[in-house]
Amino acid sequence: MMKQMKRRAFLATTGALALAVAGFSAQPAAAQDRPVIRMSTPASDTDQRSVALATVFGPAIAEFADYQPHYNASLIAQGSELETIATGDLEMSIASAQELANFFPEFSIFATGYVHQSADHQVRVFNDPLMDPFKQKVEDELGVKLLAVMYLGKRHVNLRFPRSERDVMTPADLAGVNLRMPGSDAWMFLGRAIGANPTPMAFTEIYTALQTGSVDGQDNPLPTVVDAKFYEVTKQVSLTAHLVDLNYIAFSKELWDSLPAEQQATVQKAAEDAAEAGRQAQIAKEEELVAFLTEQGLDVYEPDLAAFRSHVQEQYVGSEFAASWPEGVLDQINALGD
Repeated sequence: MMKQMKRRAFLATTGALALAVAGFSAQPAAAQDRPVIRMSTPASDTDQRSVALATVFGPAIAEFADYQPHYNASLIAQGSELETIATGDLEMSIASAQELANFFPEFSIFATGYVHQSADHQVRVFNDPLMDPFKQKVEDELGVKLLAVMYLGKRHVNLRFPRSERDVMTPADLAGVNLRMPGSDAWMFLGRAIGANPTPMAFTEIYTALQTGSVDGQDNPLPTVVDAKFYEVTKQVSLTAHLVDLNYIAFSKELWDSLPAEQQATVQKAAEDAAEAGRQAQIAKEEELVAFLTEQGLDVYEPDLAAFRSHVQEQYVGSEFAASWPEGVLDQINALGD
């Protein structure tokens, strides 16, 4: 009960703050004759998720709604999107499991190192009945409907100094490294689990922080490293693959409930089709980028993955995050593996 009261208070204050920070005021889209679906993301317009939603999702719903994407956290401050949907002031975002774990600790299982095995595994998990209680809780308590899962890619460690200064082959090699991570408890724990000193920072600040040495590195999939041009201010990538990362297409439950059944079906299919398009684009891009980054002068190499995997899993055993996981769910996830 106390957690629910705190959550309600948090939503009431941070929803208003998010709008104030963005300098944004709007009427709920559901009140309009033709819904305006504003999607806020910290990603750029060239990010594969952004492209997939703009080229697949938007056109698919154009007959009855207007899709309005907002990139680079220009509408809503990063990390405030979910509560802004909850307060009825935003219709759509791309949310991470780590962000959802701030509200529902059990979601940390989907943000745990070496749990998801591949992009296909993510889809099987999302569509399996094991996800139903998770989805329902987000709808009931946050007013957010999770439509589909998007493959963000395998996250790797990307550092600003050359291998001659630090060769990252095991978690011990990351000791003392200030590694930028998104600012949630789940992300901070993962950063420590792989051996680094995690430093919370908004995505939009990473490039300058790497350039000035405020952080030693960052972790992201290779397409993000290229899209955000982090390769310009870094020297190496250790292919730790410590997280097969994902985002959920998060949609306003209030708006969803206001749509007739046939439009709901169209929105659902549009989200799934966009997720699949983005997934295939991301997989293809990942396969191409090792050569590109090498051409840019970066050392790209594979560390001791067994050492990383065993170390990370040991960190989660008995942790506060594992304590929140529903009994048997990890076994169910593993059973759906590749």
